[in-house]
Amino acid sequence: MGNSSFSDIGIVACGTMRMELNQLQEEGFLDTEYVYYTTPGLHQDIHELERQLVQKISKARENVDKIIVVYGGKFCYVNADDPLRSMQTIIDEQGPGVVRIDATHCMGMIADDAEQEKIAAELAGGEKVWWMTPGWVRFRKLVFKGWDKGLANENFPRHSGGAIVLDGTGYMDQYMAENPEEFLEYCDWMGIPMQAYPTSLDRLKSLLLDQLNKL
Repeated sequence: MGNSSFSDIGIVACGTMRMELNQLQEEGFLDTEYVYYTTPGLHQDIHELERQLVQKISKARENVDKIIVVYGGKFCYVNADDPLRSMQTIIDEQGPGVVRIDATHCMGMIADDAEQEKIAAELAGGEKVWWMTPGWVRFRKLVFKGWDKGLANENFPRHSGGAIVLDGTGYMDQYMAENPEEFLEYCDWMGIPMQAYPTSLDRLKSLLLDQLNKL
């Protein structure tokens, strides 16, 4: 068994994952005080994403030598002007001591492809699903910044299985209880139903530990 303490590790994460990482800190699993967040939804503005990511890594380096980046790869950074430039390119440019968890996007940090397929079969009869994490609900205005009803209509309705929120924090139960009208308005804007799937954060813990033991 490798090291399981993050006390000398910095975490730089997309703000969309704030609730999950906060919970891991509260549980004592993520025992570091050096956690830095970029603005949620920057997959839509990759130049700002890159600027903030590099700046937060630099900030973390003022306190620690080893940093784990909690960002997806394939879907979080798509550079149309330079297709060969990837999230991993940016990480590699930061030099030794900086690694990124092995996931393509935040949903994959909570449930792998096989688990998502199983959930889709259970909740959506195997139909195509729009996957989200609680951050996509809490930070809706940032994650879908610039989206109007027309853009929503182009993207969401093709997901005949609706939207499923992979919730390892219990946020959705609270949200639907306290803001039922807002929840219904969100579903109406998407044009598809939304439901929460309570899950654990075990996969996220495992992904973090995998990188911890590489540092």
